Amino acid sequence: MKFPKAIFIKLLKNKYLLTSLAFILYITIFSQNNLIERFSAIHELKKLESQKEYYLKIIKDNTEKIKELKTDQAHLEKFAREEYLMKK
Repeated sequence: MKFPKAIFIKLLKNKYLLTSLAFILYITIFSQNNLIERFSAIHELKKLESQKEYYLKIIKDNTEKIKELKTDQAHLEKFAREEYLMKK
């Protein structure tokens, strides 16, 4: 079934349809805060939030290790032997 030429021309003469299409085109492509950039920014934000959680977990683990090394002499000796290949 072909799309009749008369209906196509009639749709092109509809000023509300043309205005709506122009507005949608402007919003999705040409505006400063277009939808394409907005979706990529949302994706980037999610990625950065997951990285933030990862680094906060690492900071927490390292803080616990530092506290443990400062308080327990046996752990400090074990750490020195493992990391710096020191002997007793």
